[in-house]
Amino acid sequence: MKAEKEIVTTREIEAREIPSGMKLTIPEGTPLAITQSLGGTYTVLTPYGYMARVDGKDADAIGEQAIAPEADAEGKSAGELAWEQLKTCYDPEIPVNIVDLGLVYKCEVAPRPEGGQKAEVRFTLTAPGCGMGDTLKEDIRQKLLSVPGIEDADVQVMFDPPWSMSMMSDAAKLQLGLM
Repeated sequence: MKAEKEIVTTREIEAREIPSGMKLTIPEGTPLAITQSLGGTYTVLTPYGYMARVDGKDADAIGEQAIAPEADAEGKSAGELAWEQLKTCYDPEIPVNIVDLGLVYKCEVAPRPEGGQKAEVRFTLTAPGCGMGDTLKEDIRQKLLSVPGIEDADVQVMFDPPWSMSMMSDAAKLQLGLM
């Protein structure tokens, strides 16, 4: 995997090992190679040969500036904005958003009886055994809750139907050199 940037951590940070999803602590002073920085998260290669996902809240510790993806809300429904936010969520190993990868099976936004709106998302993973499901689920949930008017988000990982490369958009296939 090609590194975008070589860095050294300026403080201890929590990360998630890829693909297991296990929490790990990366000590201050650890040399890392940033291999992917998309959607406000970072994939890094450690000196021990494994990859890890670093959340945007720890961007400063790897020499980056935290960026919260924002959607242009003018004239758009909460449903349209929810889909835009889903396009800012990335598989930590593949530089394509989860919508174009074909991982999102459902995204609906509906009014709640108590006011505001609720987003319901059903998505899958590229491999059923991938440990990053909970991490992606929380990333999706937080981004949906950043949409004006969305007060609740029900995000669930599904495994049926199983994902296949045929579910990818043509743009994703082209970006990954599969077309």
